[in-house]
Amino acid sequence: MKRIQLVLLVALAFIFSCNNKKKKEANVEESKPNILFIAVDDLNNMIGPIDNFSNVKTPNFDRLANMGVTFTNAHVQAPLCGPSRASIMTGLRPSTTGIYGMAPDNEVRREGNPATKGITFLPEYFGQNGYHTMGIGKLFHIHAPDSVFHESGGRVAGFGPLPKKRFVWDGFGKGIKGVHGKTSTDWGAFPETDSLMPDHASANWAIERLQKDYDQPFFLGVGFLRVHVPLYVPQKWFDLYPLEAIETPPYKADDLADIPNVGLQINDLPMMPTTNWAIESGEWKKIVQAYLACISFVDNQLGRVLDALENSKYADNTVIVLWSDHGYRLGEKETFAKHGLWETATKAPLMFAAPNLPKGKKIDAPVEMLSIYPTLLELSGLPAYNRNEAKSLVSMMTKDEGVEDAHALTTYGMNNHAVRTNQFRYIQYEDGTQELYDHSNDPNEWTNVAGNEKYSEKIEELKQLLPATNVKWDEKSKYTFQPYFVEQKARTSGE
Repeated sequence: MKRIQLVLLVALAFIFSCNNKKKKEANVEESKPNILFIAVDDLNNMIGPIDNFSNVKTPNFDRLANMGVTFTNAHVQAPLCGPSRASIMTGLRPSTTGIYGMAPDNEVRREGNPATKGITFLPEYFGQNGYHTMGIGKLFHIHAPDSVFHESGGRVAGFGPLPKKRFVWDGFGKGIKGVHGKTSTDWGAFPETDSLMPDHASANWAIERLQKDYDQPFFLGVGFLRVHVPLYVPQKWFDLYPLEAIETPPYKADDLADIPNVGLQINDLPMMPTTNWAIESGEWKKIVQAYLACISFVDNQLGRVLDALENSKYADNTVIVLWSDHGYRLGEKETFAKHGLWETATKAPLMFAAPNLPKGKKIDAPVEMLSIYPTLLELSGLPAYNRNEAKSLVSMMTKDEGVEDAHALTTYGMNNHAVRTNQFRYIQYEDGTQELYDHSNDPNEWTNVAGNEKYSEKIEELKQLLPATNVKWDEKSKYTFQPYFVEQKARTSGE
């Protein structure tokens, strides 16, 4: 009898222990949601859920859109990867930090910059509030500052792999060797298989993490390199887009005729192909084809990560955000590049999915990538961070609050700004010259109506949305690829 009682006690103890373990795991999963934070480099709005350009094949972007909320009119705070990502990760505007160009990851936060001194980066905030943080790939400008993540997968240097023989649109243009940087833009089918691409390895790393057990909620950042140039992915992705079926973006040959001088200087990118050259050489459709192929490749990597999440124990308690650091022009305003304060350079995808958000909802109001930080905090039930300069988008997603008076602000260099409202884009350059586009009848921003007296009151109204703070260039921030920005930093900083 005593032996039977002992066996029963041991069995009960085992069951109690298992139940406690399950409860502990459940409490970890249910107390705070996990975060899947996905960045896609240089991705414009051509994806299926937004523009569906040239019948683009993006089943996994479509899938994510059906899981949550898609912002079709989201704008970056700088149309350049370094300052854009620094803004998202600090929660501060470029005009506040002076990070208008590229800054080494470890120099974004430093004693010499009053705005970023002591700032808590977005992943760190989660780490300080009980999360296990992990990250791989391009999240900040390169990867991440030292010690930001508890677990880092790093990043493969550069944007390869590259074939031995390349067509490279490459050079300094009007720049000076030793003073100005140069960039490289080319396109084609390479390598043979997806497994040779760094993004495939990043997806593998993320999938492995989603298969593990954690005793606390996690923050998992995944930064994909494509669709950044060079536009190389395996042939199978090009095969999705027969050249004869490719559309090219709307184009107006004299589009720059009404642009102020500073805007023309910023847009002078001799290291990039011009639209005129692309038309005359017959390469325009090939460039667009390569860009779409890269989108479909990244879409596939996204799908692999989403599959892993859906097959994990974390499927029902994970917040997903997907964003890009800026748009990308494919012939609009006479070039193939980001760099600009116009719509196709500043607009990029922003998508959220979470247990308490609507599914399959689209919001067309202009919003800022700067809102990612406070939005994730609210979705996670964490305290607001008082140094964030933007507001959470949760009430807009759940209650449509703020849609009518929404606006987004983009800054490119010191004192060059664009304001996007539901109807207008207003641009003011450092010398006070202006552009104004009425999207109700000019969605391509072909006609600058800033000189039209009819819009004078509207311009004064939009000016009120410009930032009051415009600090000088941060000492560690620079952009040598563009002669205008080298000159502006030297002129305004006394260098």
